[in-house]
Amino acid sequence: MSAAAIKVLVIDDEPPIRKLLRMGLTTQGYEILEAPNGKTALEKLAEGPALIILDLGLPDIQGHELLRTIRSRNEAVPIVVLSSRGDEAGKVQALDLGADDYLTKPFGMDELLARLRAALRHQLQVQGERPVFRTGDLSVDLVRRIVKVGEREVKLSPKEYDLLRVLVQHAGKVLTHRFLLKELWDELTDAQYLRVYVRQLRQKIEADPERPQYVLTETGIGYRLKAGD
Repeated sequence: MSAAAIKVLVIDDEPPIRKLLRMGLTTQGYEILEAPNGKTALEKLAEGPALIILDLGLPDIQGHELLRTIRSRNEAVPIVVLSSRGDEAGKVQALDLGADDYLTKPFGMDELLARLRAALRHQLQVQGERPVFRTGDLSVDLVRRIVKVGEREVKLSPKEYDLLRVLVQHAGKVLTHRFLLKELWDELTDAQYLRVYVRQLRQKIEADPERPQYVLTETGIGYRLKAGD
């Protein structure tokens, strides 16, 4: 994907962070829009950013409230939130409100760029879901419901397959426990059920289930499937 004409709206009240992001992203060909507060951010939405980086700690509008407002105006634009270390509850709330991913300050530019590419790629997948998903040696044929690791076909239970299918549909994106429980069970709210099926799935698709390469744990938040090739 070429980054040449992609507009990124950076919403952060710290000038050094905005400068860092401006310098790092412009060198990659992104066009940067900046907003030091929520009021300016809502005005900048009219310029049609293709992606938003949102700091949850803003001076005028609570970050989660701004996120809710942005989502009400634009359901599709990818949003990556920035949060402080250890704020698991804030990250979970942001993801449940519609954020696509999060980064914990301080963060590296390479990690940020990877998250932005994943968020943009996920948006394209949602618009036209690929029938066969591949990452490393793992392949999932969503039409024929065939799962392979290398040349070996993997037999999954219906619930294990449903879990993998949801992860594939959102590959590269962190999914909260609450989101996965709602997708898979409707009424269940105990994350222990989810952990059981994640463990069973890893036993079948990971070379070393204790050190997973595909189904990754986001501690205190949920799970993420490694982005596709």
